[in-house]
This record gives sequence, C-alpha cells and structure tokens, in this order.
Amino acid sequence: MLKLDPFYPIVPDTAWLARLLPHGIRLVQLRIKDRPDSDIRAEIDKAVSLCAAHDCELVVNDYWRMAIDAGAGFVHLGQEDLAAADLSAIRAAKLKIGISTHSFAELDRALAARPDYVALGPIYATTLKAMPFPPQGLPRIAEWRERLNCPLVAIGGITLDRAPLVLAAGADSVAVITDIMISQHPEARVENWIAATAPWRDLSTDLPQG
Repeated sequence: MLKLDPFYPIVPDTAWLARLLPHGIRLVQLRIKDRPDSDIRAEIDKAVSLCAAHDCELVVNDYWRMAIDAGAGFVHLGQEDLAAADLSAIRAAKLKIGISTHSFAELDRALAARPDYVALGPIYATTLKAMPFPPQGLPRIAEWRERLNCPLVAIGGITLDRAPLVLAAGADSVAVITDIMISQHPEARVENWIAATAPWRDLSTDLPQG
C-alpha cells in the first residue's frame, strides 16, 4: 500500500510553496482557485520544479490535464472533478489519484475509481468554506479505515492539538490549510506540524517514485 507522509499541507500558490518547502514538507497539495488557465499552467509547472528540488511529493488539485502535461506525480479530484475526469488517461500517464469523500455514497464512487488514497472530511467544523456535510467526527475515520485498502487522508478543521487524535483514530495523513494560513509564523508552524506528526512518520516509508 502507498505510504503518505502524515503531514499534508495544502497551499494556494507557488509563493507559499517556495516559502514553506525549505522547512521539511514531504507531501503537499497545490489547490489553485479562480485564476486564468495560463496562470494555472505556469503555477503547476513551477510547483513541479520546486517540489522536485525539495524532494517533496506534489499533488495537483483538480487540473488533471495540466498535471499530466507538467509531469506531476499525483492529482486530487473532488466528486464533481471525478465525474468529469478521464481516469484512463490519468492512469496511462502514471499519475496517482486521490479522491475526496463526504458520505458513504461518495465513498462507493471513489472506491470504484480505484484511488491511491481517499480523503474524508470535514472531520471538524471548518470556516474555510461552506460545507453541505456536517462534521464527520473521529468515529467516522475508523469506519472509513475498515473499508479501505489505500491510505486515508483526514481534512477539515484539524489543528495541531487535534492531529494526534485524528491519526490515532485511523487516518494515515492529516491535510492542513487554515491552521497554517492564519498563523503569524507559518514557517514555524510547519516545523511544529512536522515534529508533532513524527511518531507516525517513523512508522511509514518514503512515497514510491514513478
């Protein structure tokens, strides 16, 4: 089974990547919203180069065609993205696939696509965006874990203090956005996260390449 780093930050652009990658991140998602295609393509190309230079696995959110063109190793698809994506083309390009889920029905759809990881959220209430689904809570993590033969990523309202509870409940990795973005010292916060997730990292191996 694929091994994911237990700390999985999500950033909105390559400026954040350049700022945070030197502090030891090993897995990161680039989630770009509401920008022209030309900007997105340039950002993905730059992100691939930055992550390669820092030995970090890059996950591109949504833009699977551009991810293929840029030579990325991973793409993350939401449920709407999943319905529209050409999974055969993604697989042919040897990209790994992560899929978001928020309900049992969505989990069934995700599993039918044979994902390399499944994300579950929101675990806790989140202020990042309006969510049509209530917080899943820690027990749901264990339910998802029992049905998966791939890594489970937990997302939504997870803070540094909550992370050990989420990982102990069965998540393999914790996706983090707000806790870093709102920090007065994001670089130090990243280092705190890396330290806090170290016990789970020691149990894992490096992500396979290629």
